[in-house]
Amino acid sequence: MDGILAARPQTGGPTSKEPLTMVNPEIKSYRVPTSHGAIAVDEVGKGKTQVVFVHGNSSCGRIFRHQMLGPLSRSCRLLALDLPGHGASDDAIDPYRTYTRPGFADAIIEALRVLSISEPIVFGWSLGGHIAIEMAARFQGIRGLMISGTPPVGRNDAALGFRTSGHGALGRKRNLSSTEIVDFARGMAGDRVDDFLREAIARCDGRAREILFQARDAGAGVDQRKLVESNPMPLAVVNGEDDPFIHLDFLDGISYANLWEARCHRLPGVGHAPFWGAPALFNPILERFVREIA
Repeated sequence: MDGILAARPQTGGPTSKEPLTMVNPEIKSYRVPTSHGAIAVDEVGKGKTQVVFVHGNSSCGRIFRHQMLGPLSRSCRLLALDLPGHGASDDAIDPYRTYTRPGFADAIIEALRVLSISEPIVFGWSLGGHIAIEMAARFQGIRGLMISGTPPVGRNDAALGFRTSGHGALGRKRNLSSTEIVDFARGMAGDRVDDFLREAIARCDGRAREILFQARDAGAGVDQRKLVESNPMPLAVVNGEDDPFIHLDFLDGISYANLWEARCHRLPGVGHAPFWGAPALFNPILERFVREIA
């Protein structure tokens, strides 16, 4: 791991009241230099199997604490990255190069290559799922992909997968008021909103939100529906049944090339971030997926 930058401050563990099996491993935090800017990484565990977590719009890698501190760390190397312009990562050196789905994907792939990670399992949430799909189009070593809150729509078909109501429109605004930050956080995580998530939204480089949607509307990146309908890589789809941002029936209707367990999973009583809001339901599914394809 030559070239790794100085460690950043450790962050605390989960605060959820969900009954979880916690192993409390030591989390290492550091930054990886890339041509997009330094990428912040939290890492825990060890083993041949590597699981990479990619967060959503305006969030950060800390959102995956319930998974990083869970049983998977006993047998797998787990890495949660902050996207450029998010968390403890640098703002993009060239925003128009980086703040798009393919740009974010290239930045994550570059960081993984610095870390000598060539065959990861990737979990992507919301925007992170779209980034993971972009990664699958250009990083052939991915062994399996799980997405949550991510409708893989075709070009110009966003309305089929995304709801127009609620606070989803805040995700494309460059500048957010303090009230909008709270509304956006609640849309992401429901009532279980920790200070770190509000702080992450406030920290996010607003250009990332603005440019991301400009690029999407202009057709940047792969046709994600075609990719999941043609790529033989194992793909798991796990959503909260009360997700306020996406049309779950759209995801059920896609003809996936290799849908894990032959169905899209819906977790009851949880919204856009089931891994955060209901880790006791989500983690066993993630662990089973990793175990079966590792």
